[in-house]
Amino acid sequence: MQSTFIRTLALAPLFYCGAALAHPGHDGGLLAGLAHPFSGLDHMLAAVAVGIWAAQLGGRAKWLLPASFIALLGAGGMMGMAGVGIAALESAIIASVLVLGLSIAFQVKPMPAAGALMVGAFAVVHGLAHGAEMPASGSAGMYFMGILAASAMLLAGGMLAGAVMRRQQAWLRGAGALIALGGVWIGAAF
Repeated sequence: MQSTFIRTLALAPLFYCGAALAHPGHDGGLLAGLAHPFSGLDHMLAAVAVGIWAAQLGGRAKWLLPASFIALLGAGGMMGMAGVGIAALESAIIASVLVLGLSIAFQVKPMPAAGALMVGAFAVVHGLAHGAEMPASGSAGMYFMGILAASAMLLAGGMLAGAVMRRQQAWLRGAGALIALGGVWIGAAF
């Protein structure tokens, strides 16, 4: 009973936030940056999925995937602040959620470097979106530091959830399916 409660509690944040993709209009600063990732279902699902998938894969991937996500989220953010963009950015963000969820659900087990490369590519598109929407007021640097810190919290939550569910593959696969469905829902809402 207690492990069911812990699993449910670990997944609860996925149902808290609204379906918002990268969205401008925030005041700058660390606290705004900390809050931002929790207000967008796309980023929240992607970061939690990376943590769950890392725990599911284990070994070197357990730390390589989250480290790749944070490092390349930061790089993407700097590129976005510099005005770099890509066509179909929102579609790439939606695809990241869908692919990560399906990777968990179907227990995809790439080499750790290949998994980190895929996660890193997804992090860049999330970073581009967040960097492009940096607030005009306040400190953009502090704002993005908040985004990185909150993303690390989401990754850690996903890793914890993945570690708890690792012994129950049906729970992991179900979580992956829910994340993938979240990507479909976001795409339909977009």
